[in-house]
Amino acid sequence: MKNKSKNKFRDINLVEVKTVQGPVESEVIKSFLQSHGITTVLKGLVVQSVHAFSADGLGKIKVMVDEKDYEKAKSLLEEKETE
Repeated sequence: MKNKSKNKFRDINLVEVKTVQGPVESEVIKSFLQSHGITTVLKGLVVQSVHAFSADGLGKIKVMVDEKDYEKAKSLLEEKETE
């Protein structure tokens, strides 16, 4: 008998919508996009809870969204920046 449970992330192709410096800004953006129904994943080089500092780009965090949501996410972020 095959396991028929579906992995909801199987068909997601993540693309970078924005890069920010540090966990605070990335979490704010993640919450904002998720409140608009956009699945968001944060990807960084250093675990911020271990190294709570940023040097030479180590604190950069990429905000990733599903490719199908990229245009909507980009538009929402651009709108937010102009407010």
